[in-house]
Amino acid sequence: MTTATRRFALFSLLAVLLGAAIAAYLFSGDGRAKESRKGAAGKASAARAVLISTVVAQPQTLEIYEEVVGSLENVMDPKVAAEVAGRVTRVLGFTGKKVKQGELLAEIDAVDFEIQSRGDTAEIKRLQALLANQERVVERQQTLVGQGFISQNALDEALAQRAVLREQLSAARARAESTGRSLGKTRVVAPIEGEIETQVVASGDYVKVGDPLFTLVGRQRMRAHLLFPENAANRIRPGLKVRLESPAAPGRPIESAIDEIKPTVNAGNRALDAIVRFETDDGAYRGGGSVNARVVIELKKDALMVPEQSVVLRPAGKVVYVISGGRAAQRVVETGLRQDGLHEVLKGLAPDEVIAADGAGFLSDGAAVTVATSKKGTAQ
Repeated sequence: MTTATRRFALFSLLAVLLGAAIAAYLFSGDGRAKESRKGAAGKASAARAVLISTVVAQPQTLEIYEEVVGSLENVMDPKVAAEVAGRVTRVLGFTGKKVKQGELLAEIDAVDFEIQSRGDTAEIKRLQALLANQERVVERQQTLVGQGFISQNALDEALAQRAVLREQLSAARARAESTGRSLGKTRVVAPIEGEIETQVVASGDYVKVGDPLFTLVGRQRMRAHLLFPENAANRIRPGLKVRLESPAAPGRPIESAIDEIKPTVNAGNRALDAIVRFETDDGAYRGGGSVNARVVIELKKDALMVPEQSVVLRPAGKVVYVISGGRAAQRVVETGLRQDGLHEVLKGLAPDEVIAADGAGFLSDGAAVTVATSKKGTAQ
């Protein structure tokens, strides 16, 4: 074999080997490309699934209510006045002070009444002594009449004198009791447990009988006035359940009921006045303040309630999406009342069906879903 022939054969061999290498590279690259396209398609399919939360539609009792803002009034707000005349010697009560029933608020000069009390005591003792002596006189004269030493007229006179002394003693005791009561009234005490709204008197003032000293307000017994329009007359009635809440203490409601409704419409605003009485020791409820009231007009049992976000508007109308097998099925529904973040479903949905809640607005019929958690906190 010549040198040229050997060179040609070696070149041909190298060309075949190079072609085989290129073919192998191209074949393996096409396989990787196919695998890459398959992975990308799977990721895109997973990315198209909508992340949602779900809730189980369950019947519940629905409260149909009306909300109104009312005003508060203290049921007990006595005005403490002077019951005896005199100069005020000490004042212990002041505006805003919380007091117990019977607590001392002020004192009025009691010296004159103390002197009168001592005089009454002395008079009672004097009459008691006279009466005791007269009793002995009567006893002796009864014995003498029985023996015939004196006439009956003398005994009758002694008996009359004894009766007079007895009545005088009774009158003296009554005066002493009156003086004692007046002496007690020099100590001005709180008639109820509450808070002093107004302090009128000051130490050194001279007061007459009936002069105002303090104004108190009771803190426990309250009255709420709820004003409703005239057209609510056929809905509002005594006995309806009421939930009261003070703006000063949100989240701490009080349950009560309408106690009475004033028979006439308020001339100033043409409104019905529904009165609710309740008791509280919470300082947030104060006379003259406002109160938010929810009056339950009716109870509707077995109402199918779903979250507001579950009901979405589509060309077919209002719909919810029932979740089953990782897919969302569109269901046209008829809705009713809407309150407290819930929507009543009248038609189109059965109890215990699982529906989309958060994320329902991004769904369409047949869309794939990924359920995060249900409203009860468990995965669906």
